[in-house]
Order: sequence, then C-alpha cells, then structure tokens
Amino acid sequence: MSAFTETPSNGNAGFDGYDLVVVGSGFFGLTVAERAASQLGKRVLVLERRHHIGGNAYSEPEPETGIEVHTYGAHLFHTSNKRVWDYVNQFTDFTDYQHRVFAKYQGQVYSFPMNLGLINQFFGKSHSPDEARELIAEQASEIETSEAQNLEEKAISLIGRPLYEAFVRGYTAKQWQTDPKELPAGNIARLPVRYTFNNRYFNDTYEGLPVEGYTAWLEKMAEHPNIEVRLNVDYFDVRDQIPAGTPTVYTGPLDLYFGYSEGRLGWRTLDFEQEVVPTGDYQGTPVMNYNDQEVPYTRIHEFRHFHPEREDRHPKDKTVIVREYSRFANEDDEPYYPINTPDDREKLERYRELAKTEAKERNVLFGGRLGTYKYLDMHMAIGSALSMFDNKIAPHLTDGAPLDGSIDA
Repeated sequence: MSAFTETPSNGNAGFDGYDLVVVGSGFFGLTVAERAASQLGKRVLVLERRHHIGGNAYSEPEPETGIEVHTYGAHLFHTSNKRVWDYVNQFTDFTDYQHRVFAKYQGQVYSFPMNLGLINQFFGKSHSPDEARELIAEQASEIETSEAQNLEEKAISLIGRPLYEAFVRGYTAKQWQTDPKELPAGNIARLPVRYTFNNRYFNDTYEGLPVEGYTAWLEKMAEHPNIEVRLNVDYFDVRDQIPAGTPTVYTGPLDLYFGYSEGRLGWRTLDFEQEVVPTGDYQGTPVMNYNDQEVPYTRIHEFRHFHPEREDRHPKDKTVIVREYSRFANEDDEPYYPINTPDDREKLERYRELAKTEAKERNVLFGGRLGTYKYLDMHMAIGSALSMFDNKIAPHLTDGAPLDGSIDA
C-alpha cells in the first residue's frame, strides 16, 4: 500500500530516488502516478498541499448523519470514452445512478434541462414535438443569432425571450455577478432544448457514482507500493530540494507556477453553506436549481439522494443540504471555473510560451484543470492524463525521450 505522510516534509524525508514527481492528487495527478507505478514499475512521489487526497473530488461523511458529502461541490461521473470507463472500473464499482436536475422558478418546479415536459408545463398547454419546435422557433425569431451583441441577445435568439427570462437570465446573473447584457455573446455556444420528455441530464454512454464514495476510489488509485503521497506539502516550499531534472507533472494553478509574471488568470469560485435539517427528505431530489435572481444561491444539493441504495444507513429524521453560491474568485479563493476572457486568453498564450522554455528546463509538464486553465470534467481529466502518460511520460521514462514543456488539456 502507498505511504501517506500526514505532516509537512521538513526536508529530511528526502526527494532522492523518485522517477517522477506529481504535484496534486486530483484525478489527473493520480492517474499519471498510478500508470507510472503500475505499468512501468517507477517510483512516484505525489505532493499534495491539502490535508487530504483527491483534490476537489474529495468526499467525506457528515459527522452527525453519516451522509457522504462532496466537500467541494457535487461530482457526477459520466463518460462515453470506453477506455476511461474501463480504466476507472479497476478501482471502484459504480452504482446505476443517473443524474436528473429540477429547476425552481417563481414557486414552481420544472424538469430540467429544458425539454418537452418543461415547455408544456411552462406554457400551460400540451405540445407535440413539432408544435414545440415551431413555438420556440417563433419566439427565437425576435433576434438573429448572427446579430446578437451580448449573452442576453444570443440566448433569446436560441430559445426565445420567455424561456430565457425564466431559466437563463437570473441564474446567469448569479453565476457571473454580472447582468447578462454585459456578458459577451460568445459565453454561450448553444442552449439545448429537448423536444422529448427525456430529463436525463447527461447523454453519455456510461454513468454512475462510486459505490464506496470518491475518497475510497481515489485512495485505491494511490495504494500501489511504488507511490508515496505526502500531504500538507506545498510544492513551492520544497521545489528546490527536488533533484534537478526529475520529471514533474504539475497540476496546480498555471499562473502561480510562474509567479504570476504574466498576470493572474481569472476564475470563478464557489462558496458552500452546509446545514443539517430536521427532516428525512428536504427536496426530494439531489439537485434543485434556483432560477429566481433574488434567491442568492444557484442551487441546493441534498446528498442522501445521490445514493438511494444507502437509505437504510441514513437517518430518517435528518438530512444534509448544501447551498451553492457562485462568484468571481479573489486571490486567496479556491479556483473552480476559468472565466476565459480575451485578456485571460492572451495571458494564457504567454504562459504557454514560458512553459516551452523555463518549465522545459526543469522537465515539467502541465496538466489538469488548474494546470491548463481549462474546465475539465473528471472523465476528461482522466482521459487527458492517460494520453499524457502514453505520449510523453512513458517514452521519457523508458527511452529518455525529451519532454517538450507543452501544456496538455
């Protein structure tokens, strides 16, 4: 089993003898570490600045109820990539959970994403699929998509004003802390409307939640005897102690690695307000979106509903809810979603150039959500890590192929 060091390294633990250093123990980092250890027999050191493994996918039981809570927001595993699915099934079994979301607007609850059920309920009339398409097309004709000047106009050109005002305007304003009229049209590529009653949130081939939870899955990935995980260790505190030339996979914030020399990249962050409430069922579903702008939070998670197969282990008179708030990240906040403004993209390109020069000298590769400044779902991070291992890490560790310092996604 891998070694987990719970206290910060004082430098005496040493950094010699490792074939690979991985900075960050999220899905990207652990996938790289596991492959190098199990497929190549290499010794891997994983450095994690938090007190726990797993990055933002970490979960733990709420003490009063025992209900598993996803500490950094709900994580739903889904993929159509069979290689990724086969890979993750080595470490966990999955439930048959299929994610479904509901949206609350002006005291009424609607099925979501926007589908035939929502259209019929919202407009108070039964529509066939063709009639619904015609209705939405007529409402969307108010604005030509090609002429949209901001997010509001773009959304109206796609789904019409009534659905936009009910299900997009308030939610978007809360997410971005900005009037949608002030957001660029390019922030949305499309707004899907299903002209069936299908309310499954994801369309992927494979979907489910880890039977024993995310932390058990992540610890299983790290248990190879060739992997050592050191918790509560900031890479930048020990970087100079790592032998020169040791190949390193860095999954922390890209701009932080370079000391913010090209400026800070913009992120949105999330705040969570957790509460144990005295009822066995608060909202009847895992996730309820709140689309009214005057409601300060964007959604409420009720985590017992993610695992109905555990109901006999959950209390009958208590449940855990988590209200989620979205805002722009300040310097000390945990980054979640890249904002990706034109200014951010210019900075990103400058950091990419630095990675090809400065980072290349240190044999550093960048990956994961923070390291590439791209929003990656879990399956995307794992797939990207597998590709990095195949195309860069394995050739380097086995044949000495040079690392090019590029930023993978």
